[in-house]
Amino acid sequence: MQHDTLRIQLDRNWRFHLGDMAADDTVDYWYRGYDDSAWDTVWVPHDWSVSLPFSQAYSSGTGYLAGGIGWYRLHFSLPEAYRGRCVRVVFDGIYKNARVWCNSSYLGGRPSGYATFSLDLTELVQFGEEADNVLCVKVTHTDLADSRWFTGSGITRKVTLLVEAPVHPAEYGIFFQAAELSGISPDGETAAGAVASVFHTAVNTTDTLQALTIETRLYDGEGAECLCLQGTCRIPAGESRELTLQGRMRQVRLWSADHPVRYRMVTRYLPKHQKESAYLTDETWVGFREVVFDPNEGLSVNGQRTHLKGVCVHHDGGVLGAAMDRSVWQRRLSLLKEAGCNAIRCSHNPHMPELYDLCDAMGFYMMDEAFDEWENPKNKWWQGHNVYPPKHQGSYEHWQEWHARDLADMVRRDRNHPSILLYSIGNEIDYPNDPYCHPSFDTMTGNNDANKPAAERRYDPNKPNMERLAPIARKLVDIVAGEDSSRPATVAAAFPELSTHIGFVDALSVVGYNYKEQFYEADHARFPDKTFLGSENGHSLEAWQAVIDHDYICGQFLWTGIDYLGEAHGWPVHGAPAGLLTTAGLPKPEYYRRKRLWAAETAEALEALAQDPHVATECWRQEAADLLDPARDAAAEAHATSLSMTLWQAEDVLSGKSYAEEAARPGYVCQVILRLTDAQGRIVRCAEEEIAVTVEGAGELMGLDSGDLADTTSFTKPQRRTFRGELVAYIRRTEPGAIHVRATAASAPVPLRAELTL
Repeated sequence: MQHDTLRIQLDRNWRFHLGDMAADDTVDYWYRGYDDSAWDTVWVPHDWSVSLPFSQAYSSGTGYLAGGIGWYRLHFSLPEAYRGRCVRVVFDGIYKNARVWCNSSYLGGRPSGYATFSLDLTELVQFGEEADNVLCVKVTHTDLADSRWFTGSGITRKVTLLVEAPVHPAEYGIFFQAAELSGISPDGETAAGAVASVFHTAVNTTDTLQALTIETRLYDGEGAECLCLQGTCRIPAGESRELTLQGRMRQVRLWSADHPVRYRMVTRYLPKHQKESAYLTDETWVGFREVVFDPNEGLSVNGQRTHLKGVCVHHDGGVLGAAMDRSVWQRRLSLLKEAGCNAIRCSHNPHMPELYDLCDAMGFYMMDEAFDEWENPKNKWWQGHNVYPPKHQGSYEHWQEWHARDLADMVRRDRNHPSILLYSIGNEIDYPNDPYCHPSFDTMTGNNDANKPAAERRYDPNKPNMERLAPIARKLVDIVAGEDSSRPATVAAAFPELSTHIGFVDALSVVGYNYKEQFYEADHARFPDKTFLGSENGHSLEAWQAVIDHDYICGQFLWTGIDYLGEAHGWPVHGAPAGLLTTAGLPKPEYYRRKRLWAAETAEALEALAQDPHVATECWRQEAADLLDPARDAAAEAHATSLSMTLWQAEDVLSGKSYAEEAARPGYVCQVILRLTDAQGRIVRCAEEEIAVTVEGAGELMGLDSGDLADTTSFTKPQRRTFRGELVAYIRRTEPGAIHVRATAASAPVPLRAELTL
């Protein structure tokens, strides 16, 4: 009998109902026999918030979009051959307060909207082609001012059915570590040797003792076997056992952002004294790299001094909301890579697993981040940014019960990724008076409090004392170390002029500062055993200059790499415009300026660049816009003579499949870029047109995104105005076959049309 672990993605044919059970409904929605035939049919990942209209009745902080209560039901069958195996359902993320049933039995849930969690279905599912299993999920997102950015609502990340042998790895029970790298080459690309350690936790769900051999093999990118590790263990009935496998490899190719070399790690279980053959239990990609955070020399990777040229990113995809797709992230990351970016900070929560896989494959260093608030709530703006009074809903309500589990699960889920350098235990937890304060400061002001009322700046003894943060930080650092001691924990500190004096960073070896470059030098002297980095920085030349001038600063993370929904300053703007790319994943003028700044790796080069008027002038935005097309006469009378459609195509870096192969998969998201162009084929950025898009055949239009954060046209409409001459259409393949796309700008001086067949 074959017991290979199966991972079945549950993406199609979910039934969805927006709203709670009606008062006159006599049958519970979680009841297996409930008739859901009248419900909508949706794909998962799914975000219902972006299917609703914008309204000032909702919170500016979360993008003026509604939440509510939603119900999902999925009918599925399992073949008879799966009987006797263990079945789990894995949710990568549900925003939020998920509650799950299977075949009318309640299983549990998770308050966090960003945590990956799984539930055991083994004793509840039925087998055979005629057996109708029903999975039901209730999502409750009724506190609309619960976040400082857009969260989305629903089963916003993928769902996987995991079918395993009765003896299998525990959840996150295979952990790879590389150590003792020796003979690293001068270019940092290879090592003469390295020790590979694989820590296994195996679970026996049977009622008898099980003896087995656990085997882990490593293969290079060409498929050649590089290492085979084996060990035996005996697992009593209903228990688990740990086993460590270790071996030395020679001539190892090293992973870095410049050379993202990965090895495929395959684990098999070989039962003893049984007729079953070996079965595959896990397959993942890992990497060898040596990362050193030095208090005086900053960051080095594989012996190479490295500056983090990073960006912070939120999780939404504009019109797609929180239901993001890996191909959309791949296009975004490709553009960031071209600008010189080499690092991603996951603000301010764990992100979808596919983003980490892409960073491994494409070469980005990562800061994984767990929380934006701890035991007390921050201000949530609902009438515009910094418009008082705030509301105080949010994740803090579940902090005491869930924070240890949420943090440990994040680390365990992500610790095999070579891209991850740091685990952040919190973002701006020490933000002044929001909510923590301290009697040593009569008044305290944060980095974006220019218009804060005077009363909100004053010390208030009734607010939480910031000294409370130090013991919590120590506890969180211990949790991280307990799950992965190979990477340091860090924080993104907002008010180090106070918090570093009361123990907030004492337990950390690496400390991040948000917009506080002026304290680098003094605090480097105060904490000679700590390494510093810019965990959040503005786009100024001076912020990058601070990195170039100080060897002990590891680098910077710009706020932000990509515009995002929420944290809006006021209607009709429904997002934050600080990115290098728009929400549509299109470059902004700042993108090209940043590309030039990050190319300056020395103080001399930066000084020379500072003399360039396109960089130094306060009016750089307009000048950089002209740089996009130097030959362009941007006179007001310029107008478009044609409409172009370009399909973004690239090999899928995770599967290795060509675009044609991957795009043939039902569920694949095609990205079509529409541009208004003149007779010479140049983009016309000053004449906007409303474009209507229709999709026929084997696809469906998911939405149109121009990147204009002031355009409150419903995301569900098939027409939208261009922004700076461009627009992106997202089209989901629903079945095999041709997809016909038509676009029309009917109101143009001469009607413009374009067609494309996918």
